[in-house]
Amino acid sequence: MAANYISPISMDALSSLCGELGKNNRVKPSDFDKYHVKRGLRNEDGTGVMAGLTRICSVEGYYILDGERIPKEGKLSYRGYNIKDIIDGCVNGGRFGFEEVAWLLIFGELPTQDQLHAICEVFGECRTLPDEFIEDMIMKHPSKDIMNKMARCVMSLYSYDENPDDISVANVLRQSLQLIAQFPTMMNSAYQVKRRAYYNKSMYLHPIKKELSTAESILRLLRADKFYTEDEARLLDICLMLHADHGGGNNSTFSTRVLTSSGTDTYSAITAGLGSLKGPRHGGANIKVAHQMDYVIENLDDSTNDKQVYDMLVKILNKEAGDGSGLIYGMGHAVYTLSDPRAVILKQSAKKLAIEHGFEKEFLTLDAIERLTPKAFADVKGVDKPMCANVDLYSGLVYKVLGIPEDLYTPLFASARIAGWCAHRLEEITTSSRIMRPAYKSVTKPRDYVDLSNR
Repeated sequence: MAANYISPISMDALSSLCGELGKNNRVKPSDFDKYHVKRGLRNEDGTGVMAGLTRICSVEGYYILDGERIPKEGKLSYRGYNIKDIIDGCVNGGRFGFEEVAWLLIFGELPTQDQLHAICEVFGECRTLPDEFIEDMIMKHPSKDIMNKMARCVMSLYSYDENPDDISVANVLRQSLQLIAQFPTMMNSAYQVKRRAYYNKSMYLHPIKKELSTAESILRLLRADKFYTEDEARLLDICLMLHADHGGGNNSTFSTRVLTSSGTDTYSAITAGLGSLKGPRHGGANIKVAHQMDYVIENLDDSTNDKQVYDMLVKILNKEAGDGSGLIYGMGHAVYTLSDPRAVILKQSAKKLAIEHGFEKEFLTLDAIERLTPKAFADVKGVDKPMCANVDLYSGLVYKVLGIPEDLYTPLFASARIAGWCAHRLEEITTSSRIMRPAYKSVTKPRDYVDLSNR
């Protein structure tokens, strides 16, 4: 068991300090309206404040007609190509697609056969971490949280780079390709060490097979017997393609671009993306969905019965059930209205394998939650507006079907999104020459300094 650090700050002291902190750190809600502040960088209709332009990714869920927001079926495009067409092309062509998507996001065009072969070779060569890195950076300091450990690993890679601060396009491209390849290796190594340190279980650090795709490599490294089926690897590959990017405005990508605008190094910028994605309001949401699904199944006689599920959803919204938050996780999205194309594709892709692996009840439970939540929301909240399932509703089930432990749900998301982060960092470097610096208005009144003896 890993040793725990005991803080010298007592809980009594913290309680007192928090009381002091609370006196001067609350801004009146009315002040936000008074000064026309768009909290969360959101407009009044819930749309995002326009903060930049990008050629990398487009997220569409509505259109504006005569000033009114009109819902439409969701569409996700990488470099102008519909994600559904990209996935269909890879599946029908019998090839793994994440590497193809990574090339597309970074370079802006679909790769030729030779280009695809080249980037697959580069990723294969770069998957191995530097000598002694796993022993020195991961095994000696196990972490309870894999995302935090991956962040530490990324920052540590700065020390192994002979030219870490050079932000020329060529150097950042080199760093980006290496990080995309190394993320799954870091993720698995951190998890295996956690298994030993915190779960008292065996850890497996298999040698890297350079010729495998990213999806195949992840499953092979994760499993003790290194065995996986073709269908399993294909399903994981679809997940990686769907999670590779989601526009410049999502929190983790925006964080990466903000740090990039300051001129900082690649490792610092990507670590910011990891820190953001870890949050339960962002990449950590799929874990919330998994817990919610388990709760519904455990507390209903039949979680596939519509009436029982509807009644449970009403209780959750009324904060009488679930985690008490009043939230139904996996439902609703900031942009998508009628449908989230990622959720649609995942649901279709996962159904067969879920049933074959004995997860039919879980699949039907999520299907019921997806169908019944809009009605429950309208009945409880009195708001009748389109509400669709988002990608998190089904991604957790997909990982469960694939035998991926909950510890890796968000890190796996990061292992795909790193491709998008790097693409956006490169675009920020080549496009913008200004540091991002939005305004904050101080609402504190001037005060006269008081000498210490008079306080």
